[in-house]
Amino acid sequence: MTETQSQDPEIIARKIGRIGRITLNRPKALNALTHGMCLAMIEALQAWRNDDEVQAIVVDGAGEKGFCAGGDILQLHNSGKAGDDKAWLFWRDEYQLNTLIHHYPKPYVALIDGITMGGGVGVSVHGSHRVAGDRTMLAMPETGIGFHPDVGGAYFLPRLAGEIGTWMGLTGARLKAPDCVAAGLATHYCPSGQYDALIEALESADLTGEDALEVLLEEFSGDPGDSDLSVTGGLIDAAFAGDSVDDILARIEAAGDPWSAKQAKILGTKSPTALKLTLACLRKGGDLSFEDVMRQDLRVSSWCLTGTDFYEGVRAVIIDKDQAPKWAPAAADSEIEKAFAPLDAAHEMSFLDEA
Repeated sequence: MTETQSQDPEIIARKIGRIGRITLNRPKALNALTHGMCLAMIEALQAWRNDDEVQAIVVDGAGEKGFCAGGDILQLHNSGKAGDDKAWLFWRDEYQLNTLIHHYPKPYVALIDGITMGGGVGVSVHGSHRVAGDRTMLAMPETGIGFHPDVGGAYFLPRLAGEIGTWMGLTGARLKAPDCVAAGLATHYCPSGQYDALIEALESADLTGEDALEVLLEEFSGDPGDSDLSVTGGLIDAAFAGDSVDDILARIEAAGDPWSAKQAKILGTKSPTALKLTLACLRKGGDLSFEDVMRQDLRVSSWCLTGTDFYEGVRAVIIDKDQAPKWAPAAADSEIEKAFAPLDAAHEMSFLDEA
């Protein structure tokens, strides 16, 4: 076995055997993405795209708690407050990375054992293979900080069955391995205790056969257990249909069952503006190409920095940690629509393959 390695404090990217392996290496921060990590992943993926020695990509997270808990939200908060371009630069390159993964020509295996949220979903769900484990906890929790499910959330969430994606995007619902497999967010399941053996097998296997990777992943698979979605799917579809947050809330409150009461309570803690914004993003994104969703994400993310709820959400959840945000009233529909307006020419989204 031969190995070539380049190491960054936050990313470990190396070739081992026939795979290119990337380890997100900020375990104390649950491997939350920084701008440098996005750039390092882009560099590695571009280098391996046309490298005949690399048959597949394997991405995992250091430590046992998190695959990747999201992006560096405090940095984005501080950039918005300062009025500089650091937040825009981060989003531009993070969304470039998401797009590169979405179109990657080789198998891309994300081992999502542990917390996988926000930006962590962005560097996993767009790849060809996502392997959930016993510690998997996947969510898009952005409405809880006055933001929207970016990193292509408006692409993959509307394409899940029924209204599962709408429910996830609005409530920030946390899905464990059985739910991830049932929803299609995970393509495979592997018991957490078998992850090291799976990685070793991936590093040493010949994956040139048409079904070689599938056969290998199935060898390490098992039964993740029953999904709650088999019970709640009908409730989700009935409650979260339509284009109006007010209508969704009214249906949930009128339903009267315990599950619906819980959803109403959860939605009551979210930013009213972020709920309206997210629903609009998801409804628009269902008809857009991946690239157009990423353009939309950059416009909407930039718009979020012009209001107050994002800063209040970050204050309550990350800075003061009192978990008691004081949200502004829901923005008018005309204001929400402004979030989708194109940015100026210097800030609109461009893509790596256009260079």
